[in-house]
Parts: sequence; structure tokens; C-alpha cells
Amino acid sequence: MKSSKISFRTEVNTSSFPFRLGYNTPTMFCGSCFTENIGGIMQSLKMPVMVNPNGVVYNPLSVAKVIRNILSGKEYSSADLSYRNGIWFSYDHYTRFSSESKEECLSRINESNRKAYEFVREAKFFAITFGTARVYKLVNSGEVVANCHKVPAKEFTHTLLTVDEIVAEWCGIVDEVLSVKPDAKFIFTVSPIRHWKDGAVGNQLSKSTLILAIHKLIDNFPKNVFYFPAYEIMMDDLRDYRFYDTDMLHPSTTAVEYIWQKFSAALIEPEAMRIAESVHNIQQALGHRPVNPQSESFKRFVEKTLLKIAKIENEYPFLNFEKEKRTISDYLK
Repeated sequence: MKSSKISFRTEVNTSSFPFRLGYNTPTMFCGSCFTENIGGIMQSLKMPVMVNPNGVVYNPLSVAKVIRNILSGKEYSSADLSYRNGIWFSYDHYTRFSSESKEECLSRINESNRKAYEFVREAKFFAITFGTARVYKLVNSGEVVANCHKVPAKEFTHTLLTVDEIVAEWCGIVDEVLSVKPDAKFIFTVSPIRHWKDGAVGNQLSKSTLILAIHKLIDNFPKNVFYFPAYEIMMDDLRDYRFYDTDMLHPSTTAVEYIWQKFSAALIEPEAMRIAESVHNIQQALGHRPVNPQSESFKRFVEKTLLKIAKIENEYPFLNFEKEKRTISDYLK
């Protein structure tokens, strides 16, 4: 019998991409919670990314609306808000934008949209994560909502989008972006977080619809639209409940870190990863919580960390540690 290597895993191949992300490639991340996982890691490494300017958004139509409103520089008004139980909110936005004050709610929304508009003027990369193909619509208007804001279920209808509906909407978005940024790139992923509200079969129908739609978009825009298999890595490579959080639906911290390693190996410039490693080491030092902040040993630690920051900022002027420097400098006063 021939001896052969036995493998107890089905490792998912992340094929090479014809471009790489780094410290000179502003990238807009938009979509589900998983967008915040990967985009959040890049933010912590001081990479030029913006993550979910409307907050977490799950379905393809709502994500498309976010991008379209950013591109147009939409200014929200009180007519775009709803009021319920003493709270003003927007069906286009996550709950962190809600407020007891209408003015404060609008201020939060429009400030975020202005920042996103300015960011997208420079960005040529869009990382989009779809969470579910199921959409919820207001009964009284037919409007698709990004967030139900705990409004009673009777005020919504819900349906599963078709592949063609998703493709039609996103062909419009991609065309709009390419008309002003011909070399723009879209990196699509399907969130590995299972939407168990629809049940096991419903979740699979939803995820399958999203995957089919994305691959049709790739067929339509082969030079501009790409797919990173985050969902497949979770379902096949990490096929074990030890890689899930306690709710058995969300990926664990270890799983997110593993998928990030796959993502960075496929999509991040090697030089950027070397810089990121230095940034990560500083961030770990900054996360240190002293037993005695007044001790001489801790003050020496702070001084050493400030020197490391000065060195990396001098070497890479595009890195900004001003906020961190202010925070730890207080320990030396």
C-alpha cells in the first residue's frame, strides 16, 4: 500500500487576487457584523479603512442604499426619521444613531455621511459583506429597512430576495462607481454568521442566494468584482463547534483571527503586513493595564512605548498615534 499524507481537514483555497490592499489603498467596508470583524482589525492596525458608516447592515438592498447615499452625498432631514417610544431613529441606520433628540439623531447621521462621502472620494476599494437575502419591508410604504428597531413585527412584511433582484441592484451600484472610478474593485464576502431566525433550511437558502448573486456579478464585471470565501472557510475548514461563540451562530474570536489570516495572506501587501506587525506590537503595549500607574517602572514603560511610537511615525509618516500618545502621556504628569 502506498503511503500518503492523511489530512483531517478540508482547507479552503483562497486564490490570489490581481491587487493587494495596504496603507495607501483607502477601503470602504460595508455590510454585516463580519465586516466589522475584518474591517475592525484593519482599523486597529491603522490601515486606511472606514467601516459601516451607517452601522451594521445585513441585506444586499440596504447595503446598496448605504453606498448610493454616500456617493450622492445625501443629507438626511427630519422627513427621513421615525419616532417611537420617545426615540428618534432612521430605518437606514443602526441603533447607535438613535436619540431622544431629533436634532442629535440627524447630527449623528449626517456627520457620519459627510465623513463617508469624503472618504469615498479617495477610495477605490469596497469590501462588501452580505449577511442575509431576507428583507423586511414596512407595510405602510413598502420601504426595505436596514434595521427594524424593535418595531412590532406586524408593521413589516418579509421576503427572500431573488438572485436576479440582487444582481440588478448591484449592477447599478457597480456601474455608478465605475463611471467615476474605472479601476475600482469590489471584494464581496458572505457572512459566516448563521441567521437562525429563518431556521436551518431558510438560512441555507439565503446564503445560497447571496453566493449565486455575487458570482453573477463577477461574471458581469470580471475585472472589478471578486469573492473572498469567508463563509466557506467557516463552514468547511472550521467545521467544528469549538470555532463558534457561545450562541453557536457567530464565529469565535479564534475563528475570526483565522479568517483574518487567510484574508491578509490573500489580499494584504506583504510590506503592509510587516508594518502592521509593528503597529500590533505597539497596540499590545498600549493595552497594558498597570497595577500601579505611579510606579517608576511603569513610567519607564510608558517612555519606552512613546519612543517606539515616535520611531514608527518617523519611519511611516502616514501612521497617526496622536490619540494614543495623549492617553499614555497623561501617566507621566
